[in-house]
Amino acid sequence: MADPLPVSYLNGEFVPLYEARISPLDRGFLYGDGVYEVMPVYAGRPFRFEAHANRLTRSLREIRMEDPHTRDEWRAILGELIKRNGDGDQYIYWQVTRGAERGRNHAPLPNVPRTVFAFCAPLPVTSPGVLENGVACVTAQDTRWAQCDIKSVALLANVLLRQLAVDAGAAETILLRDGELMEASSSAVHVVVGGTVLSPPNSRKILPGTTRSAMEEMATRAGIPCRSTPVSEVQLRSAEEVWISAATREVQPVTRIDGRPVGSGKPGPLWRRVHAELQRYKQELAGQPW
Repeated sequence: MADPLPVSYLNGEFVPLYEARISPLDRGFLYGDGVYEVMPVYAGRPFRFEAHANRLTRSLREIRMEDPHTRDEWRAILGELIKRNGDGDQYIYWQVTRGAERGRNHAPLPNVPRTVFAFCAPLPVTSPGVLENGVACVTAQDTRWAQCDIKSVALLANVLLRQLAVDAGAAETILLRDGELMEASSSAVHVVVGGTVLSPPNSRKILPGTTRSAMEEMATRAGIPCRSTPVSEVQLRSAEEVWISAATREVQPVTRIDGRPVGSGKPGPLWRRVHAELQRYKQELAGQPW
């Protein structure tokens, strides 16, 4: 991963990232008591800002916090941060924690000023090798908590699951629960069965993915049928194509799972159509208000 870009935002101020400081009593630091978003930015223009902002507000509501900023305030903060980091292609990470209180108390939830933090980093570019050959994934049982629909900063389970992929020389860990596909450690998973793109339905067991919904829209634009439905482990392992999608991945073809080829073992024709449709869509959005 490339180093982050130099300017961050912290509690109303734009400051050099490596000079930003929070209290050691911040509940995000002590408890993971906060939520976050990651949003791609193409040529200085955020991609699907409203969807990301709506998900942040929903996650905050689920942990009994109000969004500290209006949509216009977020637009101003994030737009200025992107500008100060040179516009261009990047991704922006922003999070809200419950803030710092005096001492360490599980409850009651304190009414203290929230900690709002954001930074930018260069947007990863999918390599020609991945476009040509796809990526490998491993599978694991889903050991995360019971409210995965909240985009919580408490990501230890995801980190440990992702490390399984690193240990195996793979790109991602696909998560299974009771014989069904959930998602991956930091990506949504799409499965092509009988020429239709299947994705597990939104529930408390998975994060409602903004990039996932964008990929489903691209598939529809490309004339490929999509369906939100439970996907079994058997369907995953016998699929014609498997894709993973995320804010910093776009959509990538999975060509091996647990060492076995997916379909032909090469990126499939439906993935190529969806990937191409996404590139056209990004060009359509260029220069438009966000």
